[in-house]
Amino acid sequence: MNSSSSIFGKFAEDLVNFLFQHFRGGFDAFSSVLGAFVKLFEDGLAAVPFIAMLVILMALALWRRGVVFAAFVGVALYVINYMGLWAQTVSTLALVIAATFFSLVIGVPMGIWGARNRRVEVVLRSLLDFMQTMPAFVYLIPAVILFGLGRVPAVIATIVFAMPPVVRLTTLGIKQVREELLEAGRAFGSTDAQLLWKIQLPNALPSIMAGVNQTIMMALSMVVVASMIGAGGLGEYVLSGIQRLDIGIGFEGGLGVVLLAIVLDRLTESFGVKSKKKPRKSAKSLKQGATGAAQT
Repeated sequence: MNSSSSIFGKFAEDLVNFLFQHFRGGFDAFSSVLGAFVKLFEDGLAAVPFIAMLVILMALALWRRGVVFAAFVGVALYVINYMGLWAQTVSTLALVIAATFFSLVIGVPMGIWGARNRRVEVVLRSLLDFMQTMPAFVYLIPAVILFGLGRVPAVIATIVFAMPPVVRLTTLGIKQVREELLEAGRAFGSTDAQLLWKIQLPNALPSIMAGVNQTIMMALSMVVVASMIGAGGLGEYVLSGIQRLDIGIGFEGGLGVVLLAIVLDRLTESFGVKSKKKPRKSAKSLKQGATGAAQT
């Protein structure tokens, strides 16, 4: 049976065709803006010399994780550069940063909304289940039809695939804030906005950072899939090895992805771990914050 012969397949096909026929100009404009945004990231990273990037990332690793991890970052980046994959790594990093940025811009507010509204949470849960369980290759079909080949459909497909963790963990983190902290804030006259910014978000930060970490990892897992529609980067190198049945090329590309994933994973994870060590706000500090807000 043809996939489009069923009512579900026919509906999806008609919907994509309708969007393409009636809103093609809007999709082209959006594609141009998003493409320029991603290119800005890539050009900015490419403009930084390898040695400078090595020093910056090692310094960041030393600050967040210590000497051992800083040494690992130095070795990992040297290995990537030695294999001649630094340009591909920069391209992949730009795609991951762009997809993660938009995932956070969209996902964190959605997570906050879901935590504060039960009906919205129910709808979001079903939508996120759909986004996480639908095979990633399926996203590529409408993305290519609407946006063509290149980085733009790759970023959009990556956003759809990688955004659910940050939405879920933002909602979870806010809902797990202790009720006595919220009651103390209300007792001292805090508004809903003050409760959100001064109590809920600071206390939910470890959970939100865990969501950021998982979003980055899922974005990296889309590297090879996105390379099939012209995303470039390390995924294209791995794809080339698959097409040629070249074990060496495939292994080098895969090793580059693994090393980059470990560096990004440990760095983003460290921000969540560090924030857990900070003491939670006491009633006294809440009173001082609320008093200062009332005075202003």
